[in-house]
Amino acid sequence: MLRTMGFPGQYLQGPKALQELGPLLKKMGYQRPLTLCDAVVGEKVWPLAIESMKAAGLDATHIVFPGECTKAAIAALSERARAEKPDVIIGLGGGKTIDSAKGISLSLDVAVVICPTIASNDAPTSRLIVLYDETHRVAGVEYLKSNPAAVVVDTEIIAQAPARFFAAGIGDTVSKKFEAAQCKAARGNNSFDTPPLNTALLLAHAAYETLIKYGPRAYRSIAKGQLDEDVERVVEGTVLLSGVGFESGGLSLAHALIRGLTAVPTMAAMLHGELVAFGTLVQLVVEKRDDAEVDELLELLCAVNLPVTFSQLGQQGALTTQEMSTIVSATLGAAYSKNMSPELTAERLEDALVTADLVGLTALQHRN
Repeated sequence: MLRTMGFPGQYLQGPKALQELGPLLKKMGYQRPLTLCDAVVGEKVWPLAIESMKAAGLDATHIVFPGECTKAAIAALSERARAEKPDVIIGLGGGKTIDSAKGISLSLDVAVVICPTIASNDAPTSRLIVLYDETHRVAGVEYLKSNPAAVVVDTEIIAQAPARFFAAGIGDTVSKKFEAAQCKAARGNNSFDTPPLNTALLLAHAAYETLIKYGPRAYRSIAKGQLDEDVERVVEGTVLLSGVGFESGGLSLAHALIRGLTAVPTMAAMLHGELVAFGTLVQLVVEKRDDAEVDELLELLCAVNLPVTFSQLGQQGALTTQEMSTIVSATLGAAYSKNMSPELTAERLEDALVTADLVGLTALQHRN
């Protein structure tokens, strides 16, 4: 049986990496880059990007990301971008800006280069475009024809972002080891619609081990605005290892729960990685992992202030019967939920959601 993996064309990481954007684009043969960035990034980071591109002799322009990655927003941005006749789209910013840049590149049929300014998820390396509706709920997924032509990760910029975003990147990554394993066990397919190669599982496993070893120290460094080798290792884990690992390894319950959790308004505004962190705890409970594995995960999540209870996700008070039903039905309706062995049932999922919340609460009480 054929098996597929995908990789970005090039990956650059380190302090001041953004200064290499212009020379990199020129070397790759591009002349008319158009950058998508939000207003805050446009004010603080765009000057660095445009300086690099102009120094390389490129005809660079930019447009502002409106704030939500919806089909309508991407269509409007694509019309504006088309007037500039770019030969490459640059996504400069966080996850939704990055996905919108991918959407523009797909619409215009040109390459995309990703320059994340936060390490809150592993969107930079993948083909996936996660779409939302106007209420911040996940509405669907589209795919680029190929992975980004290049990914430029300036860790000096990432170290200046709020620690919450860095922690969210850890939350988005911790699940990949368990999700890829379940995808393989359930004979599911990865995002290339083939079974995963063992290399993808190795990368997902390496990402998890990187977080366990370096995550808490790196988080403390980021909280102080410091860039060190621990931070570099974790960024490599949350952006590169996690990105290639999930796309080529496959996803499962932790990401299927995004559909369920965001269907409840009180939790819809949480960061993607914060939701995945709790989803990972739920998945380990469903799998009946031993106490040592659950404790290891909880220790990491608590050390970097990621949510381990519904209350920390913004749900004040117990879930109503209707809310629980909404979460369960939306989760089971997501394709990734099928990648579980044995097959996931509504009863097992509801029990795991309740148990995970209690386990998380107990962990927090012990820490305090």
